[in-house]
Amino acid sequence: MLVKKDNQWRYSLGAGASLSSGNSSARSVNITADALKATAQDKWTIYGRMLYAKNDSETTADLASLGARYDRELARDWFVFGSGEWMRDRPANLTQRWSASVGPGYHVYQADSGYWDVFGGVGYTRDELVAPTVIADELRSRYGRAELLLGEEFQHQWTDTTTFKQRLVLYPNLQDTGSFRGMFETSLAVAMNKRLNLTASLAYRYNNDPGDGLKKADLLFVTGIAVKIE
Repeated sequence: MLVKKDNQWRYSLGAGASLSSGNSSARSVNITADALKATAQDKWTIYGRMLYAKNDSETTADLASLGARYDRELARDWFVFGSGEWMRDRPANLTQRWSASVGPGYHVYQADSGYWDVFGGVGYTRDELVAPTVIADELRSRYGRAELLLGEEFQHQWTDTTTFKQRLVLYPNLQDTGSFRGMFETSLAVAMNKRLNLTASLAYRYNNDPGDGLKKADLLFVTGIAVKIE
C-alpha cells in the first residue's frame, strides 16, 4: 500500500492456497492482512500473517504473527518509532515470541511514489519454546534478552500497476555477544484492477543460535491474490 497522508485507514487482505492428492497428499494456506493510516505528523502500521502447510501426515509449516508500529515525525526528516510483535512458529520450536522496540529513524528518500527509511533502536524479546533446548550454552524452555535493532525499509511504485517493497532488520543480542537474528522481506504487487492485486513475497529469517537440532535459516516464498479496501 502506498502511504497517503490523509488520516484515512487503508487495508489489504491477501490469501493463497494449494491442494494435491494421489501418491502424495499436500495442502497449504496462507493469509496476510495489513492496515495503514498516516498523517503529516504520524503513521500507524498493523499487520498479520498466517501460514499452514501439511505434507501427508507431517505438518511442515505452522507460522502466525501479529505486529503493530507507530511512527512520529520530528523536525525535518527524522522520526521516532515504537513497535511490538507476537509470533508463533512450532516447526522452529517457538510456542510464541514477544518483542518490543523503540528508537529513531531517518527518511533518506520521500516522494508520492515511495520512500526509503533507515532506523535503529533497542528492544526486548522473549521466546517460549515448544521443547527445552540449549541456547546460549544453557538448557532453556524460555529465553528473554535485550537486543539492538538496525534496519531499513524501501517501497516504490514502479508503474501505475506495479509496486515493490523491501525490508531488512538485524537484531544483535546485547546479552550474548556474537549472537544475532535477522529478517529480510521483499514483495511485488501487480494490480489486476482497482481492488485486486497479484502478489509474490519472499521472506528469509536467520538466527545464528536457534537451539540444538534446529536450522539457522528459514526461507519462505508465497504467491497469492490481495484485495485493497480504501
